[in-house]
Amino acid sequence: MDHKGNITGKIKDSMGKIFYIMGKSASGKDKIYSILLADQELNLRKMVLYTTRPVREGEENGKQYFFTDDKKLEEFQKSGKLIESRSYHTVHGIWTYFTADDGQVKLNEADYLGIGTLESYRKLKEYYGEENVLPIYIQVEDGERLRRALVREQKQEEPKYSEMCRRFLADQEDFSEKNVIDAGIGIRFENDDLDICVKNISNYIKSAT
Repeated sequence: MDHKGNITGKIKDSMGKIFYIMGKSASGKDKIYSILLADQELNLRKMVLYTTRPVREGEENGKQYFFTDDKKLEEFQKSGKLIESRSYHTVHGIWTYFTADDGQVKLNEADYLGIGTLESYRKLKEYYGEENVLPIYIQVEDGERLRRALVREQKQEEPKYSEMCRRFLADQEDFSEKNVIDAGIGIRFENDDLDICVKNISNYIKSAT
């Protein structure tokens, strides 16, 4: 497959896969995630992560994330079922995102779709096996991404512009080219046209299942 996401080969494996969406903020990850999940031909089950951050406008518990608290995080830690976690010092306090082995994922039954960061992707590969976790890395030109982030924030009931800027700058470091390469990600999907991007990702998923 080339850097635009065009299929050049076919992958075959009988075991279920976890397709893991990553990308900087405002790259369109959530929209693409929703479209792929709704595709009955792909028949992907969603892998829902947890977060202690507040619910944003339009989000629903159990859909984008399980919105929870530090107590639930500690319960998973004590039971040995915490796969990975990462905390962010935001202008509104510490927000934690985490993945737990809560019985959602059964690779002998289905393929799954998840969404997260480079670090969570690495941890998932360690936990489930590198051959079972496949990356879907979304990228958008930074100027366009900043414009989208601003438009999205303006639609919030209480826009948090300082947090938007923090996320934008943090992503420049977290998703640096070096970090992306170090994570073993070679395939990139350009989201300058949503329909084309989704089509390329769908073809990629079909080739791997």
